[in-house]
Amino acid sequence: MAAAPVWSVDPRTGKQREQVAVEATAQEVDAAVRAAHAARDALADRAVRAAFLRSAADELKAAESTLVEVADAETALGPVRLTGELARTCYQLRAFADIVDEGEYLGVVVNHPDDTATPPIPDLRRYKVPLGVVAVYSASNFPFAFSVPGGDTASALAAGCPVVVKAHPDHPALSELVAKVLRRAAARHGIPDGVLGLVHGFEAGVELIKHPLVAAAGFTGSVRGGRALFDAAAARPVPIPFHGELGSLNPVVVTEAAAVERAEAIGAGLAGSMTLGVGQFCVKPGLVLVPAGDAGDGLVKSLTDAVSATDAGVLLDHRMRDNFVAGVAERAALPDVDSPVTPGSGGEHTVSAGFLTVPAARLAAEGEHDLLLEECFGPVTVVARYQDEGEVRGVLSRLPGNLTATVQLSAEEVAGEGAGAALLAEVTPLAGRVLVNGWPTGVAVAAAQQHGGPYPATTSTSTSVGGTAIERWLRPVAYQGVPEALLPVELRDDNPQGLPRRFNGVLER
Repeated sequence: MAAAPVWSVDPRTGKQREQVAVEATAQEVDAAVRAAHAARDALADRAVRAAFLRSAADELKAAESTLVEVADAETALGPVRLTGELARTCYQLRAFADIVDEGEYLGVVVNHPDDTATPPIPDLRRYKVPLGVVAVYSASNFPFAFSVPGGDTASALAAGCPVVVKAHPDHPALSELVAKVLRRAAARHGIPDGVLGLVHGFEAGVELIKHPLVAAAGFTGSVRGGRALFDAAAARPVPIPFHGELGSLNPVVVTEAAAVERAEAIGAGLAGSMTLGVGQFCVKPGLVLVPAGDAGDGLVKSLTDAVSATDAGVLLDHRMRDNFVAGVAERAALPDVDSPVTPGSGGEHTVSAGFLTVPAARLAAEGEHDLLLEECFGPVTVVARYQDEGEVRGVLSRLPGNLTATVQLSAEEVAGEGAGAALLAEVTPLAGRVLVNGWPTGVAVAAAQQHGGPYPATTSTSTSVGGTAIERWLRPVAYQGVPEALLPVELRDDNPQGLPRRFNGVLER
C-alpha cells in the first residue's frame, strides 16, 4: 500500500496548497529515533549545546520572512501574530542557551565523608543527566512556540536530549522548513542531522511513543489525544515520563465589589482575552463567574458590545471550525442558557465570536449542564451568573484542573480587605498560574513561569514554558566513593567549570 500523502492546506479556503511529504512508516519512525539516539554524544558538551541553541535562534531569525509567509498560509494567524511568535521562540532558544551556560539546572551537590554523622555519610556527589531521546508532539495553535522549534524541543536539546518531532497536520510545510533550519544550525557545530527528527502521520505518532529508545515525551493538544498517548507511555514494557498539556477551562471569578467598581473595563478586557487569536489559546478564559444584579448586568453589557464588534475569523482548520459550530450549538440548546451574542458560523470558512450565559446554580450540581464545564476551542466563553458566594464555591468545587485561574477584585479587596484573600486561596488548588486583575492569555517566557496545572490541564506537575521546563528531561544520579579521576568534571572538588553547587552544605555561586 502506498504511503498516505501529507498535504499543506489553506484554512482560509480549505484547499490543498501542496503535497509536503508522506506519512512515516514504522520503519521510518525507527530510523528517525535511532538517528536521534546516535546523536546523543554530539550534545554532551554544554558549550557546544549552548552555541547550537543560539545558532538555531539566529538561523530562524534569518529565515523569518519565508517562515512567516508559509506559517500564515497554513494557519491564517496573520503575519503580525506570527512574527511576534517567532521572536518569542528565538528568545526562548537563547534563554535556554544561557541556562545551559550557567549550569545551575544540573543541581550539583557534593558531600565529603563525615564519620561523625549518624549514620556516617560516605563521599557522595549528585547531579542531573539527560534522559535520552525525547518525542515531541506539536500543537496546532502555536506553529513556532509549541511546534518543531518550540519549548519542548528547546528545553530537551538544552538538557542534552535529541528530539524526534511528530509534526502537526495543520502546518506540515512549515514543520519541514523549520526542521531544515534547525539542522543547518546543528551542522555549524558538528552535530548530525539526526539530533532533530521529524515524522508525519497519526500512526507515526503512535509508533513514536512505543519506540524502546524514546525516553520521554512532550505533548500539547486535546484531552482525548493526549490521554491516549499518556496511557500508551505508561503501558510500555518500560514506562516513560509523559508531559502532556491536554485542556483547560481557565476560570475567572469576578467579585461583586469588582463588578460595581469597574464593570465596563472587566467586560471589555474579557472580550479581548476570549477572542484573542480567534479564541485558539490554551489559556482562553472559558468560564466566568459574574454576580447577578445590576453590576453584573453592566459587565455583561460591556462584554456584549465588545464581542459584537469583533470580526469573524478563520480557525486553524475546517475540522476545528465544524467542531466549534456544533459545540456551541449543543451548549446553547441547554435549558436556561442564553446567547447575548450568538457564537457559531461566520461564513463558509469562518466563525463568529460570542458568549453564553447560564445561572451558576445550574453548574453547581452534576447534570446535563456539565458540558459547559468542558473546554470549547474557539471564540466563546460561558458567563455563569451567581447569587451568592455559596454558588461560587459550588461551581469551583466541580472544576477539574486548569492551567490558570483568575480573580477580578476591587481596590479594597486587593488591599487585603474583604474576601479577596479567601477567594485567592480557594482558586489556587485549581491551577498552575493564578492571576489577580489580569487576563490569562499571554504566557511570558520567564524563569518564574508555570505553564501546567492539575490534571487534565497537564499530566505532570512540570511547566512547559520557562527555564524550569528543562527539568522534565533530566534525572538525578549520585556517585558514591568514586575516585576524583573517574568523576564527571562537573562533580570534581576543584569545580573547573565554575558551576553553582552546594558543597558540604554551603551554597556556592
